[in-house]
Amino acid sequence: MNSTLLFLITVFIWGTSWIGIALQIGPVPVGVSVLYRIALAAVLLLLGLAAMGRLKRPAQWRFVTLQALCLFSLNFIALYNAAVLIPSGLLSVVFSLASIFNALNARLFFGERITTRVLLAGGIGVTGLVLLFWEGLAISFEPDTLRGLGWAALGTMIFSWGNMASRRNSAAGTPPIIANAWGMGIGALVLLGLALATGQTLTLPQSPVYLAALLYLAVFASVIGFTTYLMLVSQIGSAQAGYATVMFPIVALAVSTVFEGYVWTPTAMLGAGLALLGNVVMFTQPRRKRAAAAPPGAA
Repeated sequence: MNSTLLFLITVFIWGTSWIGIALQIGPVPVGVSVLYRIALAAVLLLLGLAAMGRLKRPAQWRFVTLQALCLFSLNFIALYNAAVLIPSGLLSVVFSLASIFNALNARLFFGERITTRVLLAGGIGVTGLVLLFWEGLAISFEPDTLRGLGWAALGTMIFSWGNMASRRNSAAGTPPIIANAWGMGIGALVLLGLALATGQTLTLPQSPVYLAALLYLAVFASVIGFTTYLMLVSQIGSAQAGYATVMFPIVALAVSTVFEGYVWTPTAMLGAGLALLGNVVMFTQPRRKRAAAAPPGAA
């Protein structure tokens, strides 16, 4: 699938997933809701692949297990803990650093050079999100805020490690959809163990709204969203794919404009413009590279 299409699908799905998450808050602990989401996604993906005759064992279980821990369990725990302590806008700003974290980890684990373009685009994008959420970013040095920032940074770093594990799986010949299927199954078991260990009650709310939100998060945000994102990581690299995290809040606020009456201030519009500019910087190839990539005789 074309990388541009993969990027757009990922940004749209994950940018709208906040609606489902918001609809799940309250009836059960958030950790249990995440467990239901990942477990349902794992069942659907494993059964679907088995029915199509495409389910196979991964090439290397250790990296699938690492992906499970980093993308389908521990990252959610850290990020949801952060969401309890800090505003969602501040969490979005920290999570948008994923492209920078991915560049650093790609350097550490794969020896890739950190390009000026990635750093510049990431800096522009993060600045854009700071302006986008400026009115709600009352950052203080209270213990809860500092803990929230720590959880957010940890969750983003764990997410980035999951990107590195996915790259190793792809390099070993395990397609993202196969790694996701087994990884979600392992992640669900980890989340179940943590829920039982902490004494959380596993009750499933019968509210149609909750169940619809769960279905959306499992099918679209998890099965489709993670698959398209990790296909993107495999195709264009983890640093560029990670820039999608800058674009999620833009989609979320666009949806909020339609359904919740969100009002765009001049500062917010400037922030959105910078986030889009960072997108251009990240994905526009220099003219020399485009010329080098063009086939002989191309106009």
